[in-house]
Parts: sequence; structure tokens; C-alpha cells
Amino acid sequence: MKAAVATLLLLMATHVYAETPKRIITIGGALTEIVYALGEQSRLVGNDTTSLYPKEAVALPKVGYQRALSSEGILSLTPDVIILTNEAGPPTVIRQLEATGVRILKLKAGRSIDDVKHSVNAIGKILDRQQEAKTLVAKLDKDNQQLTTITQAIKTHQKVMFVLQHTGGAPLVAGTETAANSIIKMSGGVNVVTGYQGYKPLTPEAAVVLKPDVILITNLGLEQAGGKQELLKSPGLSLTPAAKHGNVIAMDSLLILGFGPRTVEAARALNQAYDNL
Repeated sequence: MKAAVATLLLLMATHVYAETPKRIITIGGALTEIVYALGEQSRLVGNDTTSLYPKEAVALPKVGYQRALSSEGILSLTPDVIILTNEAGPPTVIRQLEATGVRILKLKAGRSIDDVKHSVNAIGKILDRQQEAKTLVAKLDKDNQQLTTITQAIKTHQKVMFVLQHTGGAPLVAGTETAANSIIKMSGGVNVVTGYQGYKPLTPEAAVVLKPDVILITNLGLEQAGGKQELLKSPGLSLTPAAKHGNVIAMDSLLILGFGPRTVEAARALNQAYDNL
């Protein structure tokens, strides 16, 4: 394995940047979506396992999970450009890729519409599709302004708790500096967790204090929990107003957490889901 990687590193070190890259690997579902949104999917030769939309992206060769990559698998596809985020790893693999001389575009993992727009413009530039990127950014701005008008008119904001994990122990819930926190805010809701960043296990005592009106979860997460009723029976969650009223919203994980071209759509759908509770 090491010898194979070393050989690939040596070969790639002689790579000369092409003016217009023809072979692209995207690592991160949102980045893959952006390439498709710009109409440049024909250049994609591979992506990671989080690249599940559009459905055509699923059929492409996979280079692994974005946080557990293999340099050998990536380099075997002989990319001109690797597009990834700061969440890609492990660091040793990223350093190996950088050592090859292959062109790498590293972007910030999205947590806001501004992050999405930056990624769109950066990918548009490297693919020489600046006009298409400009058009997509303009649409994002327009749609986001319409959403802002809707959320600013809300009189009573739903208090929301996002559950990431709910089996094999206490549920993990999202605090600040998370994609879940950002999408809740965009949708006009309020994340009940403000005391920490990232994710932490939920204790029954904390649930009583936080008192969420709504539990937000991914479709896959709800399925793994055994459905809505089983989820709401779990320690901590069972004591919340959300459990009392049966207020659970389940959505596609890449849609609500990916922060790609569909993020405003996701926030609008979540906003509408509040109205349907």
C-alpha cells in the first residue's frame, strides 16, 4: 500500500496545471451539488460518499468518506483538480495530496449563505464558469431575501432542538457553530441550545430546562430510531414539550445540513414544516 502511494505521489508531482481542468474530484456533498448546478458535471471523475444529490452523483466512483480519505484512491483517478473543504481529512492524507502538486481548491465548510456563495464563486472561477456562478449567486440572493421577508414577519418563533444521534446512549444535540444551528436560524426558528458549540449528549435534566417545542432530525436518523414514537420515548426527549405534542420534523440530511445550492430551499421547507405542526 505504501509503495503504491509513493509511486502515485511521484507521478503526480510532475503534473502540470491545465488551464481548464478536465478531471475533477469533489469531496463534500455540497461541493458536488455546486458543480452540477454550474452544469459542469461532465468533468467529475469521482466524489465522496456524502455526495448523494443529484442522483447521478451517486453512480460516480467514490473516494471514501470525507473525513476518512485515502490518497491512493483519490490519485488513482488522476484528477486535475481536487475540490474539498476544511472538514476533509485526515490531515496526513491532505498533506500527501498537497505534496503531489495536484491542484487543490480548499473551501470553508458552509455554515451560512455567504459561505455557499463564496464556494459557488470559487468553483466557478476554477472551472472558468464565472457567469454561471454569478447567475447562481444572484438566484441565491433573491431566494434568501424572500425567505428573510417571511421569517421577519414571524411573531412566535419555534424553539427547536436538532438531534444528531439517538441510539446507543443519550441523543446528541446541536449547539452553536453547527450547520444545524444555522439552518434553524435561517428557517425562523430558535435553537434552544446556546451554551456550547458543536454536539453534546442530552441529559434529562437539560431537556427539562431547554424545553424545545420541536425536535428536528434527519430522515435516516428517524428511521434508525425506530420511528417517531420510539424517538420521543428516549430519555430526555420524552420530557420535552415537543414530545408532549408529537412535534417531530424529519428531513433529508444533505438538504438541511449540506449548505449547498439548495440551502435556501431547505430553510423554506423547514419554515413551512413549522406551520404544519
